Amino acid sequence: MKLILTHEVTGLGAPGDVVEVKDGYGRNYLLPRGLATAWTKGGQKQVDSIRRARQAREIANLEDAQRVKSTLESKPVKLTVNAGASGRLFGAVTPSDVATAVKETTGSDVDKRKVEIGQPIKNVGTYQVQVRLHADVQAVIDLEVVPA
Repeated sequence: MKLILTHEVTGLGAPGDVVEVKDGYGRNYLLPRGLATAWTKGGQKQVDSIRRARQAREIANLEDAQRVKSTLESKPVKLTVNAGASGRLFGAVTPSDVATAVKETTGSDVDKRKVEIGQPIKNVGTYQVQVRLHADVQAVIDLEVVPA
């Protein structure tokens, strides 16, 4: 099955890429979640617009990405959330929450679509979160989740 990715999919590609995947993966995972659309000949315009939007959001070069990486990894990011007495959160930490906390702590603007949380964060504690800054640069942020 040939698809056009509309969002970043780890291990598969970036938005605007045309990929060939197995039918079940495309039909049961990528399409229902809105991560991809079916490829057609007229879809080339869509691919071009997705690539232009991606280039506008991405960090321009490797040196800037390395600088942002050092800024992000220099100090832990503190995220204050509502939690119960046992330390269990009311909900879970989302990539948007992490991006907002990074902006408040370091001043670096991080796209929420570039934040990868390994397992759902549902308890108070310290976690490590990855941020894809560039094709060759990934920052690992120490995220400290504290109760409000």
